[in-house]
Amino acid sequence: MKLFHRFCRSLFAPLVYLAALLLLLEDWLWDIGMRVLRRLSSWPPLHRLEDWICSLGPYAALTLFVLPATLLFPVKLLALWAMAHGHALLGLLVILLAKLAGAAAVARIFLLTRPVLMTIVWFARLLHWFLALKERWIARLRATAAWRRVDALAKTWRHWRQHAVPAPGSWTARFRRLLRRFRARWRAR
Repeated sequence: MKLFHRFCRSLFAPLVYLAALLLLLEDWLWDIGMRVLRRLSSWPPLHRLEDWICSLGPYAALTLFVLPATLLFPVKLLALWAMAHGHALLGLLVILLAKLAGAAAVARIFLLTRPVLMTIVWFARLLHWFLALKERWIARLRATAAWRRVDALAKTWRHWRQHAVPAPGSWTARFRRLLRRFRARWRAR
């Protein structure tokens, strides 16, 4: 029996690592979407819509939570159809934009409806189970030697990028100044 479990583990390990990478990507998209929509929520019509969302009951909130994924599914199918008919870049761009928009919408709706959704017992249990599973998978991914090597390379790259000083008049120096100004203005909002 142990041999069978070992075989299953080695067979499914790449799938677990792939799923963990996808979950990390989803978390990254979730964070970006939250920041963008938090800034947009100061717009009065969107603010009123968010107030209405916060006042929904549990099952109405659950329906609204599932709605973005449901609405974007046909868009993703159309993108796959476009890819199959020779428009690979357009299809890929549509899928990426749909993923970003969907993650942003779901993240904001979840933030607004989470207190109400947690009153649904089965949803709270399912969410707790999913978050525990996600943490286990990501921990397994981060424990691999390949992840540690990539992480060390990324740290080296960030250190080099921060400490590499371009010539004052070069295009790299001008581009960095432009990026710094853009970041400062973005954070000042």
